[in-house]
Amino acid sequence: MIDIGSGPPLVLVPGIQGRWEWMRPAVEALAARCRVLSASLAGDLGSDAAIDPARGFDSLVDQIDRLRARASLERVAVCGVSYGGYVALRYAATRPERVTALVLVSTPGPDWTPDRPARRYVRWPRLLAPLFAAGAPFRLGPEIVAAHDGWTARARFTARHTSRVLAAMMSPPRMSERVRLLPPIDFREACAAVEAPTLVVTGERRLDRVVPVDSTLEYTRAIRAARAVTLLRTGHIGLVTRPDAFAQIVGDFVERHAAAVERHASEHGTASVSC
Repeated sequence: MIDIGSGPPLVLVPGIQGRWEWMRPAVEALAARCRVLSASLAGDLGSDAAIDPARGFDSLVDQIDRLRARASLERVAVCGVSYGGYVALRYAATRPERVTALVLVSTPGPDWTPDRPARRYVRWPRLLAPLFAAGAPFRLGPEIVAAHDGWTARARFTARHTSRVLAAMMSPPRMSERVRLLPPIDFREACAAVEAPTLVVTGERRLDRVVPVDSTLEYTRAIRAARAVTLLRTGHIGLVTRPDAFAQIVGDFVERHAAAVERHASEHGTASVSC
C-alpha cells in the first residue's frame, strides 16, 4: 500500500498493466496536493490480494475499500487510469456514500468491447507479448515528442520510464485475465448510478493511440454533470509524461469537492473527510 502526502485523500487506481510503480511520477506530483493512496491491482506481484473467483471484477473494487479502511478514511476521491477507470467507476456507483469525487483518465468507454487484435492478445497473451512490446514506440512515441522539448529531455524521460516498466514488469496473462473480468459488469448502468462529481481527463485526439478520446468522452454523456478536460501535449500516459500538469488538474478538482463535502458535513453535523 502506498500512502503519501497530505491533504484531501485520493485513491489512484493503475491501468491494465496492474503495477502502481508505472505511475510513480503522478503519485509524487499529486502528493504535493493530496494524500495519495495506491496499490498494484489484485492478483499482481506486490498486491495484498488475489482475484476471488466468487467476486470476479469486484475483487479489484474491494481493494479500494481496503486502502480506505487501512488509512482510517470515511470518504475518498477515486481516480482510475485507463482500465483502472472501470474499477473507480464501479466503486463510485456501488458505494456513493464513500466517494467525494470521481476522476476517469483515458478510460475506454462504458460500451467498450475488445476488437479483433485485442481479442487475439487476450487469447494468446504470452505468445503475442513481444508484438505488444514492439508496438510501444508507435503508441507512445508521438506523445513523448509532444510532451517534452528537445531530444535530450525526450531521451531522459524514455530512459526513466523504461526503467520503471522493467523494474515492475507487466504480466501478459494477468492483463488478459483482467479483460476477461469485464463482461459481467454493466458499466453503462454504473454510470447512471454515479452521484459523485466527475471529471473526465483525456489527452489530445492525435496523440492517444491506445484509447480513442471519443470513447473516453462517452462518460460526459453517460454520467450526470460530468465534465471533461484535455491534458494538452499528451496522449494516453499524460500522468507520467506531464505529471505536474496532471496533478494540477486532478488536485484542483479533488480539493474543490473535498472542501464542498467538508462544508456540507459542518452544516449538517455528519462525518467529514479525514485528511
